[in-house]
Amino acid sequence: MNAYNYVSTERLDIAYLEWNPQGAHTAVLLHGWPDSPECWKSVAPMLAAADYRVLAPALRGFAPTRFRDLATPRSGQLSALGRDLLDLIDALNLNRPVLVGHDWGARAAANACGLREDIASSLVMLSVGYGTNDPDQPLTLQQARNYWYHWLMATPRGERVVRKDRNAFAKQMWDTWAPTGWYDTTDFDEAARAFEGDDWAEVVLHSYRHRWGFAEGDPVYLQDEAHLNPAPNLSVATLVLHGGADTCNHPDSSKGREAFFLGRYERKEIDGVGHFPQREAPQEVANAILKFCQ
Repeated sequence: MNAYNYVSTERLDIAYLEWNPQGAHTAVLLHGWPDSPECWKSVAPMLAAADYRVLAPALRGFAPTRFRDLATPRSGQLSALGRDLLDLIDALNLNRPVLVGHDWGARAAANACGLREDIASSLVMLSVGYGTNDPDQPLTLQQARNYWYHWLMATPRGERVVRKDRNAFAKQMWDTWAPTGWYDTTDFDEAARAFEGDDWAEVVLHSYRHRWGFAEGDPVYLQDEAHLNPAPNLSVATLVLHGGADTCNHPDSSKGREAFFLGRYERKEIDGVGHFPQREAPQEVANAILKFCQ
């Protein structure tokens, strides 16, 4: 597996994996929760073979990315994830990369596009519908049930689980968000190394509490929050990929979002695939990205 590189931004030392550094185009691949940059290890080489320079950073809170200052609030708010991505793009002088995000990473990528128009040449969102960051968003009872772990993390019991039994908690998501037997234990163990950092629990708890209004945000992101809520329309060409067997975010949750997009917009549902398409169906995901972005 590739070794991590690092780049420093105002708040973070961001760790990232890289393939094909001299590629003619650039793609930034952003992992979700609970996962790590290694989730792209099958997709990234296929993009690299198509002459893309591919970077897969570890999000804030996920090792080996680290905060630079002990005094920085360990915010997990979604606007912060978008701002971190803009900071990464600026620090590495990337020119309008393709942004591909799964789960948290999809929200980070979409928020980066919402904060700065023309930052990306294309946006690809996996397993998440756009415009679903609002704490007052309508939720079906089925989706509210799917989000049991959100509600648990708002309680003291949930906090203890995240702090003291994080791997078992994360593995519960892997075991129940996709068809049985979809992953190898070694892949989970590899991903779980990203949960070992000192800030993981703080960032995760704050993220889920903040998005439903149970926790205050970092004042640094007040202006970004105001810009992103309600969700702005996006001009970037956007592809949404959603597993038809996703039992975390029901595939219906990404339907009917066309009005948010001012340019080209496509959505594809992948039959038999759960919440982790890049792991479960990497060839289909890579092919869809390359076809959309060609």
